[in-house]
Amino acid sequence: MKEEVERLHKIACVRGDAGYTDPSTGFFVLTSHYLQKRRNCCGAGCRHCPYSAEEQKAAGRPKIRREQSKN
Repeated sequence: MKEEVERLHKIACVRGDAGYTDPSTGFFVLTSHYLQKRRNCCGAGCRHCPYSAEEQKAAGRPKIRREQSKN
């Protein structure tokens, strides 16, 4: 399922979409492309958060994710 999520994320980013629908949950998931345009981490724990661990911590994110690619 992870491969499918990454495929959907990449397609949404290429198209410039704000997000995609998670095939398992039906939830709308924001893309790193959209989150980067916001210019700061919201601290909500977004799946594709493009911000550094330091920025996530400063924003109050409860669980810090490791650095991710900016796809």
